[in-house]
Amino acid sequence: MEAKMRGGADRAHALALFAAIVEHGSFSAAGRALDMSPSAVSRAVDRIEARLGVRLLLRSTRALSLTAEGQAYLLAARRILTDLDDAEQAIADQGAPRGRLRVSAAFSHGRLCVVPLLRRFAELYPHVLIDIALTDTLVDVASGEADVAVRFGPLPDSSLTARKLGETRRVIIASPDYLARHGTPQQPEDLHRHNCMNFNFRRAEPVWPFRRDGTEFALSVRGNVEANNGETLGQLAALGMGIARVGSFGVAGELARGELVPVLEAFNPGDVESIHAVFVGGASVPARIRVFVDFLAANL
Repeated sequence: MEAKMRGGADRAHALALFAAIVEHGSFSAAGRALDMSPSAVSRAVDRIEARLGVRLLLRSTRALSLTAEGQAYLLAARRILTDLDDAEQAIADQGAPRGRLRVSAAFSHGRLCVVPLLRRFAELYPHVLIDIALTDTLVDVASGEADVAVRFGPLPDSSLTARKLGETRRVIIASPDYLARHGTPQQPEDLHRHNCMNFNFRRAEPVWPFRRDGTEFALSVRGNVEANNGETLGQLAALGMGIARVGSFGVAGELARGELVPVLEAFNPGDVESIHAVFVGGASVPARIRVFVDFLAANL
């Protein structure tokens, strides 16, 4: 067994040596990179060629060139060395968090809630490269488009693992200026006389849910503005353009400053959207993914 292990290590060294020779273009340059003398590099190539029974390199006083067998050996060497690196990185990831962490988050929630946390995460895990993309387009985590995605609402059945991070309440908001000009709705039906700004996805028929006397119902609303995220709708509402129904996280600052006020709270059905981190689970979750999901759960 020990002899086999030594033989495997020797062959791995031979592959790395041969790849270095081709990369650097000469025995002497490869020797400098590997801290070997040119003669030692030459003898090593002789041993490889003797073991394989073929010529891999054509040598002249000016240059080296690959034979067809040498080209095939180089391709195999690079593939095997890459596989070894990947295998070692995967094992290392199980212990110390390191490597590229690809995160996908919705634009508004990512900008307002996730991005502000990243400095602290980077301080805790300096060897993790954070690669974050803010988009309202759903990425395919299962196929490897992201390591972790932060998702809102009910999750479809899938093989992915989900960890609940929190939830956000929906609120109907308007600016004091808009309400002063157009009046404050007292009943949900009053919204028919107002400019109700909506999302431009998910629903063909814009409806807002309400509860009256313990009974829930939906009301169709109309307006002249649509957007693909709640932060934008909140900004437009703060400008006095109309009334919007958005997640409270996206307008928390405006509500705190009085730039927006909640409307029809007595009829709010109290509906919330759950927020989850989804990722490929199992026993071999890399440490960088595991600690990031734990970090989000603790800090969001």
